[in-house]
Amino acid sequence: MLDNVKVVLVGTSHPGNIGSAARAMKVMGLSQLVLVEPQCKVDAQTLALAAGAADIAQNALVVDSLEEAVADCGLVVGSSARSRTLEWPMLEPRECGEKFAIEGESHPVALIFGRERTGLTNEELQTCHYHVCIPANPEYSSLNLAMAVQTLSYEVRVAHLNRLQSVHLQRQEEYPRHKELEMFYEHLEKVITDTQFIAQDKPNMVMNKLRRLFNRARPESQEINILRGILTSVEKQLPGKK
Repeated sequence: MLDNVKVVLVGTSHPGNIGSAARAMKVMGLSQLVLVEPQCKVDAQTLALAAGAADIAQNALVVDSLEEAVADCGLVVGSSARSRTLEWPMLEPRECGEKFAIEGESHPVALIFGRERTGLTNEELQTCHYHVCIPANPEYSSLNLAMAVQTLSYEVRVAHLNRLQSVHLQRQEEYPRHKELEMFYEHLEKVITDTQFIAQDKPNMVMNKLRRLFNRARPESQEINILRGILTSVEKQLPGKK
């Protein structure tokens, strides 16, 4: 999933910021860096600040437009301050990470970061499905580019790891097929009719309620087998069945 996450920097003007962003990405397991119309080149300062993440900076894809950067992405989220003039769906960083962890399993996704001084333009922000705002101290909310990349990359990684752990811990349940459920309902109806729990000529009302009950509970295959075993045990106790 992490390989499907693009970090897109738009109009970056300081080479050191590219290196610092690359380092922030690599710490969190991200590797796809895209530069949209950068105002500087990857240079010695970039590589120095990238430290052990020089490979990400050197392999960064350089494109001419934001549209080109996100053309293959199914989810695009732009980092921005909350705007009163541009109403757009907003995400908290944690929500953003969770969406990326889910959607990144099936298609590329992109985190967009704007220029150091002016951020993203309204037109660029409208390219995004959502905006994400880091809830910093309102009295001092100055985050540099690498800090913003680090914060949101962290949320993506944590959400991804939580999802992996959940899948690992969660037992993959086997559910009965429709045919097996119908066989259970037929068996159930026969037994409750034979025991005179329901009248043979008016079974539908009770059976419909029982169907809703079991559909809501969504029993697993093993549970259906247990229920059918109980029904069989009841049948054996009926007169003439021993």
